[in-house]
Amino acid sequence: MSDKEQTSALHINHICLNYTDFLSASCKKRWSFVDAIYGVMPIFGMVTKNSPDLPTAPSERLKALALQIISTQVSDEINIARLITLAEQQHIDAFDILLPYTLSEQQLDVIRREYVKPLNLNQHNDCLTVRVPAFSH
Repeated sequence: MSDKEQTSALHINHICLNYTDFLSASCKKRWSFVDAIYGVMPIFGMVTKNSPDLPTAPSERLKALALQIISTQVSDEINIARLITLAEQQHIDAFDILLPYTLSEQQLDVIRREYVKPLNLNQHNDCLTVRVPAFSH
């Protein structure tokens, strides 16, 4: 399936990530030294390990890769910006993040600054809808 077909299919299959589940899994995860360094030091960038065991369905693949980058050692804003970057790398330009609380406008601004590229964030209670405009890819 081409990238264009994948992206079109994603609009049909709504993706919703439960941020609390990622944090919970992160707390239970056994971190290696390298994982810990990448988790807390953004200067090293965001590195995910591709594995043949990763699911092929885009939403499940995104969830599996997200488990590698979410860290309780950094702020929610940085984690969310990392999720958005990861989704973009997987050619996913629209998805929801279910949060444990409503983000403030200040927190949304921090996410926009961390992500750097143009970004549409809409919040409805504890659900954050993320849309990455096509021209930013």
